[in-house]
Amino acid sequence: MPAVTLTTADGLATIELNRPEALNAWNVALGDELLAAVRAVADDRAVRAVLVRGAGRAFSSGADLKDVAGRGTTAEGRPDLQAVLEEVYHPIIVGIRTMEKPVVAAVNGPAVGIGLSLALACDLVVAAESAYFLLAFVNIGLVPDGGSSLFVPARVGFSRAAEMALLGERVSARDALAWGLVNRVVADDALAAEAEALGRRLAEGPTRSYAGSKRQLNATVYARLEEQLALEARLQQEMAGTADFVEGIGAFVQKREPLFRGE
Repeated sequence: MPAVTLTTADGLATIELNRPEALNAWNVALGDELLAAVRAVADDRAVRAVLVRGAGRAFSSGADLKDVAGRGTTAEGRPDLQAVLEEVYHPIIVGIRTMEKPVVAAVNGPAVGIGLSLALACDLVVAAESAYFLLAFVNIGLVPDGGSSLFVPARVGFSRAAEMALLGERVSARDALAWGLVNRVVADDALAAEAEALGRRLAEGPTRSYAGSKRQLNATVYARLEEQLALEARLQQEMAGTADFVEGIGAFVQKREPLFRGE
């Protein structure tokens, strides 16, 4: 089964993360296939709007920690997180932000870690009532990545962003709406229809106007995106070299509370 599926109808492309058994966690295959899908819809002149969603019970639970070293290790024997970010994650995020067509995220269940970054890279976010949002990086001794260190404060401000980054707690769909993290919240059983209707509305709209508005917003709010992504990658590799990261991964695998020592 493909880790990502891509379908197109009447100008609307739908990209679906397709690892439902793993809550659409990002492994090597999902990252590669998602990057290919993003590039394909960006280049396809027949596509006028894009919908991103997750199969099953989740939008995305974040990086697959069972595959954390899937792209190799550094000379020190630590996962090469910087390479993963620079070669796969960042081109996906930049591709979504710079494609000249609107992108809608339909979030069901958890949007965690890089899954949250993916949702927030989209132009509009529609969430189911049972959805939740989580910057989980701190819980395993890492820092926000995938652009979330820029996307989150841009949407909710410094105070809320600091709370999400430092405390690593779930934000419910209703709180996310009140904070401005998402655009709309709908009943769980209405999410698919509402998100598709919004995508079709955009696909039938003034495409060049949408592209121009997106360029304006990028210039105003995300002018430093690539610089911030580079900073995230450097810091994430630094975190991968800490004892706290080893402890965080071990605690996650063993399903226990981590004992961080700041080392």
